[in-house]
Amino acid sequence: MTTWQGWHRFATTDAVTPPQPDEAPRSTEERLAYHSAFVTIRTPAISQLATQTRTLMILGRHQQATARPSLIVTGPAAAGKTTALLHVGRACHLAHTRKNPTPPGSAHTAVPVAYVLVPPGATAKTLITEFARYLGIPTTTRMTQTQITDAVCHTYTQAGVQLVLIDEIHRLNPRTTTGAQAADLLKDLTERLAATFVYAGINVTDTPLFTGTRGAQLAGRATLINCGPLPARHGSREPFRDVITDIETNLDLQQHKPGTLPRHAPYLHQRTAGRIGSLTRLIRQAAITAICDGTERITKQSLEAIRLDHLAEQHSRPTPKR
Repeated sequence: MTTWQGWHRFATTDAVTPPQPDEAPRSTEERLAYHSAFVTIRTPAISQLATQTRTLMILGRHQQATARPSLIVTGPAAAGKTTALLHVGRACHLAHTRKNPTPPGSAHTAVPVAYVLVPPGATAKTLITEFARYLGIPTTTRMTQTQITDAVCHTYTQAGVQLVLIDEIHRLNPRTTTGAQAADLLKDLTERLAATFVYAGINVTDTPLFTGTRGAQLAGRATLINCGPLPARHGSREPFRDVITDIETNLDLQQHKPGTLPRHAPYLHQRTAGRIGSLTRLIRQAAITAICDGTERITKQSLEAIRLDHLAEQHSRPTPKR
């Protein structure tokens, strides 16, 4: 998805749909494929990001003098940051193309969204090259960073890019010379492109991104959205249990009894430490196992047999007594 062709394919491919009461039962292979792709569960972070992105895009639409306000999605690993970023980007892409369909016979397709990954050890030149690669802008090793930046700004403006999604922003370290130059490049782009920038990274408030003069500039322009673990309880609400209910509602298992998974919410919260990525992976793996072994249902016993990602397994181990 870090090229326009890949992003366009992702954004325009029909999302998978949960089983419907009036449709014929799906085959085993279809159900395995469905649980592999699965639906996007709308978490509180996704809802907040969607609302904030839409608002800031309108707020900055006619702003000319200074950089437009931006968003930063932060949180630990496996908290659903990239999922939220892609969901909002896809929604923006589809909304724009519905309102502005490409005229018949036109060879120029609007590019409302750009998605860029910060490369490891990013320098200003390697980062701007990633921007160029997204739209297939030709670059050579002889080109300077300034030349590539000018080409990117011109092409992105001509293509009508309105939303720039930058993932893995925690890889930038403004305390180093190369990291500082890369951070300055992003500041330059936000001032030269008529687009809203949304960043995502692991625990960015604990990184050098928010320190020093450059960090103060970023913090002063960006709204922080926390995509952290969901609490078991928030006031009178149980957000983690609500997400489990949504996931269970979308399963396609022949013998699963509704309400089973929400009853195990305390256990699932302990297993996953409230991380949405770990939770959905655990339940999807259990669903695939249930289809393959013919049980067609998820139980606490079958959940316990699933090995999770190492991070989740570490957090789920009880603290040894001294």
